[in-house]
Amino acid sequence: MKKIFIPVFALVLLGSCDILDKPPLPSISPENFFQSADDAEAGLTAAYDALQGTGLYSQDLIAVGEMPSDNCTSNNGDVASLDRISWTPTTSQVYNIWRDSYLGINRANAVIRYVPTITMDEARRKQILGEAYFLRALHYYNLVKLYGGVPLRLEPTESGEQSVIALPRATVEAVYTQIVADLTAADAAVPASNANRVTNGAVNSLLAKVYLTQRQWGAAVTAANKVISTGRYSLVTNFKGLFPAENKVSETILEVQNQGNADGNNILPDLLLPSPPATYSFPKFNIPTLFLSKENEKPTDLTSVVDTVNDRRWSRVSTTTVRVDTVLYVRRDYASFVLSSSRSRGASSNDLGPFVYKWPGAPNAFNSPDNTYILRYADVLLMYAEAANEQAGPSADVLEKLNLVRTRAGLAALTPVSPQYASKKAMRDEIDRQRRLELAFEGERWYDLLRYARHNQAEAGAHAVTALDIIQQRLNRPDANYLLFPLPQAEINNNAQLQQNPGY
Repeated sequence: MKKIFIPVFALVLLGSCDILDKPPLPSISPENFFQSADDAEAGLTAAYDALQGTGLYSQDLIAVGEMPSDNCTSNNGDVASLDRISWTPTTSQVYNIWRDSYLGINRANAVIRYVPTITMDEARRKQILGEAYFLRALHYYNLVKLYGGVPLRLEPTESGEQSVIALPRATVEAVYTQIVADLTAADAAVPASNANRVTNGAVNSLLAKVYLTQRQWGAAVTAANKVISTGRYSLVTNFKGLFPAENKVSETILEVQNQGNADGNNILPDLLLPSPPATYSFPKFNIPTLFLSKENEKPTDLTSVVDTVNDRRWSRVSTTTVRVDTVLYVRRDYASFVLSSSRSRGASSNDLGPFVYKWPGAPNAFNSPDNTYILRYADVLLMYAEAANEQAGPSADVLEKLNLVRTRAGLAALTPVSPQYASKKAMRDEIDRQRRLELAFEGERWYDLLRYARHNQAEAGAHAVTALDIIQQRLNRPDANYLLFPLPQAEINNNAQLQQNPGY
């Protein structure tokens, strides 16, 4: 005799035959979601969560900030177009950064649009809105420096109608105007202290970066000085102790917070580190341009500027031995990178290095809890020094900020008789060098090189190395079209008002 099994939920349905006659439950939209103070908090959390996207700080924004530059190389096919500077409108990173940036913008827009309608504590409402304005500004800054002018979406996108989604590109100037307006609104609304979230320090640090990119030197000095003069920030004594980023109170200004699970993960350690500790062995992203073979070496590689003996950011910290199956590896930790060699046969070349070592925590199967810096104090000091030098040339003020970074690295303090003090150009070259050595692999180098290229276009010969020099190395021509990404082809297909960048 056959047994017939009827699921419990089916019996419930059979006993409630009129259930199908009931009207459907309403869908959840931003308009009916934002009803309480808890909803406002949840909306803001979702806006922060967007920073963890693989198109942003958990992968692509960092890869794009390093792979095209003279800091890194790779033979991994996923980043080959970045390494060769041969990206196209269908390159994955071109699409992913655009997609995840607008996802973050849309979430921030929902907070900005609907939180003012909620009955809640007024002071908390103001702060939530200020944080959302900052996040929107950060996304637009990332977009404009990579793509140029982009559509300015200032309301949440709640419809797929062409009249809603088909916006034209705003000018670069208009995007920067909106960024500054958002940061100005944020500065008036966020507190000086706000654990692991946006503060006045973060707002003015980003504002300094925005003004530096636009070569508004006086405004950049003012914004950076607002951070410095608070006295809230200082450099940690041990550079190596900065990594992994774990909300180091004195130096961190803003980090992407990762939880090490599927909801809050960082996949960078698995993409950057050898196995072990990486989950498995494969060609890694962002391989430092150190100790390359003669046929692959270029004059701008890190090998030409790094001092692995005297500079604490690059000197050896420790040596360990690791066995993987039958292979014995010797790992030498050099603060910013790790170098491996094998004492056994059968070693995979994927795991010999050098490798980036600024996310040294457990990769945890592509779910690392390591945070990622968005803004840290050393960057602010160097931005101040750069802008002040551009404004008035070398000075005691410039030396003071620059020397804080140099001496933490174990380098001698510069003085007015140092060669670097001889001219604005000499000081500029030293600041460029220190930015590269201090912030290497953190996703800043290519964006700095883009700034330098545009500065050289306005003032010939200002910087010794720019993005155009690297483009010349890779393509055998200084093609200025590659100073911008193309717009993603998928966006061009969906929005007839978008015009592609020249050269694509």
